[in-house]
Amino acid sequence: MSIIDDEGVSNTSGNEHFQDIVDTRLSRRNFLTGGLATAAAVSLGGVEALLNAVPAAAQEIEEAEDTDVGREGRWGQRPMLGFESVAVSSADEVVVPKGYTAEVLIAWGDPVSNGPAFKQDASNTAEEQARQWGMHNDGIVYFPIVRSQRGLIVQNNEYADDGLLFPDGVNNWTAEKTKKSLNAHGVSIIEVAKRTGFHFDLGRRRGKWDVVRPSRFARRITGMTPIDIGGPAAGDPRLTTSDDPTGTRVRGTLNNCAMGYTPWGTYLACEENFNGYFRKNGSQTTMEKRYGITAAGFGYL
Repeated sequence: MSIIDDEGVSNTSGNEHFQDIVDTRLSRRNFLTGGLATAAAVSLGGVEALLNAVPAAAQEIEEAEDTDVGREGRWGQRPMLGFESVAVSSADEVVVPKGYTAEVLIAWGDPVSNGPAFKQDASNTAEEQARQWGMHNDGIVYFPIVRSQRGLIVQNNEYADDGLLFPDGVNNWTAEKTKKSLNAHGVSIIEVAKRTGFHFDLGRRRGKWDVVRPSRFARRITGMTPIDIGGPAAGDPRLTTSDDPTGTRVRGTLNNCAMGYTPWGTYLACEENFNGYFRKNGSQTTMEKRYGITAAGFGYL
């Protein structure tokens, strides 16, 4: 297959490409019509009724997926959310279905707890940015504390737009600007609560959401935050750095795009394109070449 990318290809092995593996995966439909039927034939080859039931079940699912019945549930179950599709729009606004509203809960530079207020001229310091909501949101998870009435919002701040982060943009670059840009990256955590009573003051309405300030849960994890390494990799010589020769701690997190959450209530953040933040002086090692670390980098910092 051909690869279209803004980076050079750093994996020169002859291994099968991951996309090819994905393309050959078994679909749910194939699994039901093929896999289960084969398994039934092997283990219960004499039970004709069971063999006939497997393709029939697959056909039922196929029909349901192709009709409105499939969206509502084959057995009369209704979706928890119902809405009309929105028309295609080029308007510079968030377009939501009829009956729904969209409001800004928190924006870049807003304090996550009782931190410093955002300055409209973007003159907040690096230290202040470390206590404010980061830039360019990506993956997000809501962790309930009191069901759907109160909880935590955890969201990735994937990258920084340095042209907007400072009053003079990317001109006159300094170490302080690098620190602020790093602090605009990472993960932001806020506590939110739904209004349960009538609030006539300030025009606030019941059922809307507010950021809880101050909050003992709210915090920022930035590109400078010390992070402990756990598990069997902790202390491995390959994890040692000039900042931590023990290999048990890393400094910060960058370019978090994808996310996930565990059944036990922890948040997973996934870095991508980390190699673009580093520049290599001199010749590349084999490992640096494999990771795509070059002399130019991506110009992020």
